[in-house]
Amino acid sequence: MENLKNELKLKLIDALNLEGMTPEDIDDNAPLFGDEGLGLDSIDVLELIVLLEKNYGIRLATPAEGKAVFRSIAVMADYVAANRSK
Repeated sequence: MENLKNELKLKLIDALNLEGMTPEDIDDNAPLFGDEGLGLDSIDVLELIVLLEKNYGIRLATPAEGKAVFRSIAVMADYVAANRSK
């Protein structure tokens, strides 16, 4: 699971162009949205939905569903581990 979390952090940094960030800068349990954690927004949700589909074969129906999955890296990793097709 730690490998998957690190992989997701790297893909998130790349997909969202978070220059200057490293996987170590992202806490596994920190919120990805809002004022705490990374402070991602609704546009970022769309990027993450594409990331899941492209890299793991996971299709999310709506951005709202994505927001639930993308609460933190830990939640995202659990979801990918349970639902990946690639």
